[in-house]
Amino acid sequence: MPTLDVPTRPRILVIRRDNIGDLVCTLPMITALRCRYPEAHIAALVNSYNRDVLAGHPDLDAVYAYTKAKHREDGESVAGVYWRRIKLTLHLRRERFDYAVLGGANFLPRALRLARPLGARHIVGFTAPDRRGAGAIDTPVPYGSGAGLHEVEDIFRLLAPLGIKGPPPAARLAPDAVLADAIRAGLPAAAAGKPLVGLHVSARKPSNRWPVERFVELARRLHEAHDAHFLLFWSPGAPDDRFHPGDDDKAGRLAAALGPDLLTPCRTERLAELIAGLSLCDRVICSDGGAMHIAAALERPIVCLFGATDPVRWHPWATDYRLLQTPARDVSDVDVDAVLAAYAELRPLPAVG
Repeated sequence: MPTLDVPTRPRILVIRRDNIGDLVCTLPMITALRCRYPEAHIAALVNSYNRDVLAGHPDLDAVYAYTKAKHREDGESVAGVYWRRIKLTLHLRRERFDYAVLGGANFLPRALRLARPLGARHIVGFTAPDRRGAGAIDTPVPYGSGAGLHEVEDIFRLLAPLGIKGPPPAARLAPDAVLADAIRAGLPAAAAGKPLVGLHVSARKPSNRWPVERFVELARRLHEAHDAHFLLFWSPGAPDDRFHPGDDDKAGRLAAALGPDLLTPCRTERLAELIAGLSLCDRVICSDGGAMHIAAALERPIVCLFGATDPVRWHPWATDYRLLQTPARDVSDVDVDAVLAAYAELRPLPAVG
């Protein structure tokens, strides 16, 4: 594949429009771009729901966010959402980017529709045979097949025309220190001097949902064995919310069963709060999902429960982890003993001073 004649100070825009885990898997691309082009202007365009993943990232000069209609603020009209998107498009055209990189696997027509009006000199993206509109990608990378590759490794191939090859680096996040300090200050006296274990109990896919009763048993046994205190994370909201279904009921049952001496609920209305809370944990136990990828990017050791998700494609990237998946590919078949055994295999907890 030919390498582009990239200027010393290129202006690069990485576009990723998918969910939290997908965006976290784009972070190694951004780090690699900064390492290869330290004087470049590197920006990202993402949706507003995920913007906090990139907030404060040291390798980015700017983060731009568009809002999906379903994520609009209370009282904001759909027309208002699209008017703001038009204004953002006009602003990005004035930025005169050299490269717009469509940071996702396979040919992505929706990301391409975001990129084309921005006027970048070149659009870098995966192409596939006979896909309508693919000709608009003037710097194509034939997708072929991503089989056997992690999402991070797969999309990293997009950087080859920019002269970047080799194994991708780790994905790293920059948690908000003020938010982290506020969460730490709210911990009870019972948590002082104890290892903090994060429990994230929500999962979008039904096959990734572990029963509350097992979280209760697991926490009690880990507390008995390691004197751990637990930080509880979940997707806030009612389960019947048609836009953002949540697990308030599940979290409430778990908190009531364990009590404040064992567990501190961390209601994270904002993604930045979830990132900050997970950064305080010594270890994290969760199902496959966005929180798992955030924990990995924070270098937390993880025990992760996988249902029907492909573990080769989506395992935690560049951190210590133990992955549990049964032949039935349903986490409800994973018992507490298996999680305890996996937990014991993680690297030792740091000494508490």
